[in-house]
Amino acid sequence: MNIILLGAPGSGKGTQASMLSNKLGLYYFQTGKLSRDLAKKDKRLREIINSGKLIPEQEMTMYVIDNLSKNRSKMNNILFEGFPRFISQYKALAEFLRSKGDDIDAVISLDISEKEAVRRISSRRICEKCGEVYNLITNPPSKGGCKCGGKLIQRKDDNPDSVKVRFRYYKEDTKKLIDYLEKQSNVIKVDGERSIKVIYEDILRKLEKKGII
Repeated sequence: MNIILLGAPGSGKGTQASMLSNKLGLYYFQTGKLSRDLAKKDKRLREIINSGKLIPEQEMTMYVIDNLSKNRSKMNNILFEGFPRFISQYKALAEFLRSKGDDIDAVISLDISEKEAVRRISSRRICEKCGEVYNLITNPPSKGGCKCGGKLIQRKDDNPDSVKVRFRYYKEDTKKLIDYLEKQSNVIKVDGERSIKVIYEDILRKLEKKGII
């Protein structure tokens, strides 16, 4: 089973992807983590990410397909979060999976407004020690900070200006992909402006209704 989870910045993709991958036994392919890992070794990529912009379309496709090719043995069932963002990337991923005798079973789109995205992401905090992600609004940490005792920090690209840039890219690019997929009746749309639990249960219910799980 292969599922794609799409959504604007702040829509809760990461949280839902983690919960769904655990529930359904899927390998969680974190495109954001892949990008940040690449950026650690490449100043140009680091500057792109910190500004809120995207790694160029074809270049990111190359990185993802290369990573999948190298790690395919442990990725039989995958939940893709944040990729593909473009029609060309979707086609490249579908072609790669078909070459391995596999397919894309579902595309889930979490819908959220720009105002809500800015509000949420500006409140996001990450543990410097274990990487646990919190949100002061939707998923606040305990008074003592992270449960592991690590310091909570804010990512450089989690500021209002950067979020607005990322949201604009989402509207201009990923929305075209969603519109393309909707014509094929291949998108499960979900209201992302609700509680984490309600969104999670809604996704499972819609996947079950379509006979995917």
